[in-house]
Amino acid sequence: MDTSLPVVLVPGLAGSPRIYAPIFPVLWACGSPVTVANHIRDDSMAAIARRILAEAPSRFALAGHSMGGYIAFEIMRQAPDRVAKLALINTQARPDSPEATERRTRQIGEAEAGRLHAVLDELYPGFVHPSRRDDAVLRTVVHEMGDDVGAAGFVRQQRAIIARTDSRHTLGTIGCPTLVISGDTDTTIPNSVSQEMADGITGAKLVIIPDCGHLPQIEQPAATAATLADWLRN
Repeated sequence: MDTSLPVVLVPGLAGSPRIYAPIFPVLWACGSPVTVANHIRDDSMAAIARRILAEAPSRFALAGHSMGGYIAFEIMRQAPDRVAKLALINTQARPDSPEATERRTRQIGEAEAGRLHAVLDELYPGFVHPSRRDDAVLRTVVHEMGDDVGAAGFVRQQRAIIARTDSRHTLGTIGCPTLVISGDTDTTIPNSVSQEMADGITGAKLVIIPDCGHLPQIEQPAATAATLADWLRN
């Protein structure tokens, strides 16, 4: 492995660096510099990607979780030659459905009215494996990440997600080594769309993490870290 290759991690909706904290030690041990991108300052995928690229190393490995995957697809459109490796974690290439857009629009209103934690509590059961729905520690992490992002950042993120493009037609243009990760019980973004991405990207590897929902980094950190370490080393 070229240990000089930096790694840029992009969190998901209402996610902060805390989502990657449990796997930092393993990634750090791989020898590559690791940074977490700030994705809360703009309200379009194009602008978020441009800002991340402006702040990123000249060439790097890129991992995007959920919304971070949508951003990763935009980065691949804007600067494919700068991405040496790509990891897509519990994400999808599809655009927003009308039903999802309606739900997001309502959640924007709730967040603007000061009820961001209520929105996060609504989302939480779909974020985790059924066995973790009463896990107070994980729920606290989700709340803390929401506080990191803030209501205004959450609103910008939702607007960017609503307007995102369909990335399915560009899957075949991705030429770098690509890893697709999903949880076996992700009800927010089902495994079928992970398979769709892996099938559409030449040579992509699909890994399904067992006993896991939408947040593998904090639900199954050991398995997730080992999978990403293997991605970096090979």
